[in-house]
Amino acid sequence: MQTNKKTLVFGASLNPSRYSNLAIYRLTSHGHEVVAFGLKEGEVSGVKIDTELVAYNGIDTVTLYMNPTRQKPFYDYLISLKPNRVVFNPGTENPDFFQRLRDAKINFEIACTLVLLGTNQY
Repeated sequence: MQTNKKTLVFGASLNPSRYSNLAIYRLTSHGHEVVAFGLKEGEVSGVKIDTELVAYNGIDTVTLYMNPTRQKPFYDYLISLKPNRVVFNPGTENPDFFQRLRDAKINFEIACTLVLLGTNQY
């Protein structure tokens, strides 16, 4: 098993048919510590979904499940967490945010968290 990469699932959903929901299950089953932020409070795979912005410590990866328009108010917050990387899942690609991350010297990749986990590239 690979090392634990504390991950923030940003745009988490309680809906089991949403990819963010599946990502929480897959991340926890791969042994990663997971925290989550979403619009509705609840729990997925033992992970509490926060609806308030929390100053999480030690975030390795932020995996985004929020469209570019909705990301805008959260740029500064996400950069303030100083993650090692941000994963832009399909549909979340955002050149404006890419540049802000470059300026903050935070790595990012355009990828699918589920595929990365499934191919042991996470």
